[in-house]
Amino acid sequence: MTEAEDRKPQSDEARTTFDSEVTSEFAIPDGLDVPKTAGESETTSEFAVPDGLDVPSPPVAEPEGSAFSPPKTYSSRSAPAAFTPPSGIPAVRLTKDVPWQDRMRTMLRLPVTERPAPEPVHKSEEEDGPAVPRVLDLTLRIGELLLAGGEGAEDVEAAMFAVCRSYGLDRCEPNVTFTLLSVSYQPSLVDDPVSASRTVRRRGTDYTRLAAVFRLVDDLSDPETHISLEEAYRRLAEIRRNRHPYPTWVLTSASGLLAGAASVLVGGDLIVFVAAALGAMLGDRLAWLCAGRGLPEFYQFTVAAMPPAAMGVALTLLHVDVKASAVITGGLFALLPGRALVAGVQDGLTGFYITAAARLLEVMYFFVGIVVGVLVVLYFGVQLGAQLTPDAAVHIAERPWVQIAASMLLSLTFAVLLQQERSTVLAVTLNGGVAWIVYGAMRYAGDISPVASTAVAAGLVGLFGQLLSRYRYASALPYTTAAIGPLLPGSATYFGLLSIAQNEVDSGLGSLTKAAALAMAIAIGVNLGSEISRLFLRLPGGSAGGRRAAKRTRGF
Repeated sequence: MTEAEDRKPQSDEARTTFDSEVTSEFAIPDGLDVPKTAGESETTSEFAVPDGLDVPSPPVAEPEGSAFSPPKTYSSRSAPAAFTPPSGIPAVRLTKDVPWQDRMRTMLRLPVTERPAPEPVHKSEEEDGPAVPRVLDLTLRIGELLLAGGEGAEDVEAAMFAVCRSYGLDRCEPNVTFTLLSVSYQPSLVDDPVSASRTVRRRGTDYTRLAAVFRLVDDLSDPETHISLEEAYRRLAEIRRNRHPYPTWVLTSASGLLAGAASVLVGGDLIVFVAAALGAMLGDRLAWLCAGRGLPEFYQFTVAAMPPAAMGVALTLLHVDVKASAVITGGLFALLPGRALVAGVQDGLTGFYITAAARLLEVMYFFVGIVVGVLVVLYFGVQLGAQLTPDAAVHIAERPWVQIAASMLLSLTFAVLLQQERSTVLAVTLNGGVAWIVYGAMRYAGDISPVASTAVAAGLVGLFGQLLSRYRYASALPYTTAAIGPLLPGSATYFGLLSIAQNEVDSGLGSLTKAAALAMAIAIGVNLGSEISRLFLRLPGGSAGGRRAAKRTRGF
């Protein structure tokens, strides 16, 4: 080996020497001494925390607990009262002999944890349980028919809860307002809730359809009757397709007979009966014409109120020896919205204030429409020289037998206008006759205030109607609404409007205030009679005091 080869470094030595000689443009040159702070790291970052900034350490996340573990604030020494009292939670004894309305009202007013669990019987055909969306849809469709038919919000909620519960959906909460229905179902504490809603856009009065829906809900809530979802949908479709029980000409004739019977109640004779009937039938046809053209109900009531008023003014201008006030009053009886008034007050008394406010606002609009129609005719009648005197209000002839017959005819025709079943017409006719007998005995024989007499008579109507509805497991509306027809404040409304038309505003407002008081007495009396029947009647399998009051209506 030569001397040059002997001086050549080995491969490892050459690589080490080469690496040590390679520098970088970022390296500190030799001879430049940069002072370093003690404890400073060799590398820094723009994300590093500057010196002097003390950042608190993040809190340690709590381990995931359980909904059934006691909270941190729990102390055995100051522990709250036990959830279950030592005596236990009183059992809710509800048998199938109790009407489903009472059973569902009782359970709706209980907390969810205290409601008795339904029997594990699924009436749908799926093996995994009921089809929740379809059950909720069926529930909303049934509630829509009931609410559109004029049923109270409390009964609509009870019916919706009964439908859900019949298919095993016990943890459901229905909610009812004037135009919106909603229902929510939560399977368990850890599952997501399922909610659905439906809007009520059209309303119509058909108590035959209402009774059919009640029978369907009664069958669904019966544990011994197994109705599948498909069968329930089929029956509901048949109910919606059913035609009204009375043709149009029968309804128009009933409107005329109602006005004629009401005119007899306030002292009219045969000529007044015929004139009031003709005016009411003409007003009914005009209202149907406006409805066919799509006009709102406000204008329909305004147009319908004009012909009876025009008929009374015409008889006065022709110097016919009849009581024109009775003709106009009879026409008003056929238009006053007693059904909506009773439903609105009932919703308010049972705690559904939004629905009650909407119903009463609807009644106010209808009443204003009637006032506008009558005032327009009366104003022109007074300008033409018609001798219409409010003093005729105190000269009502007392003819007991004639007035009793007229009150029964009025209730009969009112029931036909409400499209009631023929099997309920006789009962509501007798109920209306009893109401007028009680009112006449207290008002004329006993000389008691008309407001008090009206309230007592309406209370008996509500009591008898509730008894009949409980006997037939049906709605109470077909047995009470038509029976309050003879008690409606038609004469007070007319004489108030007449005084205003003759520029006697103070007297007119006094009469209208009296009409409003009578209307409220009717509504409160009907509701009170219904509540008395539920309060004192002992239910099979339960107790007289088993019905809980809605706590939201209490002031504490």
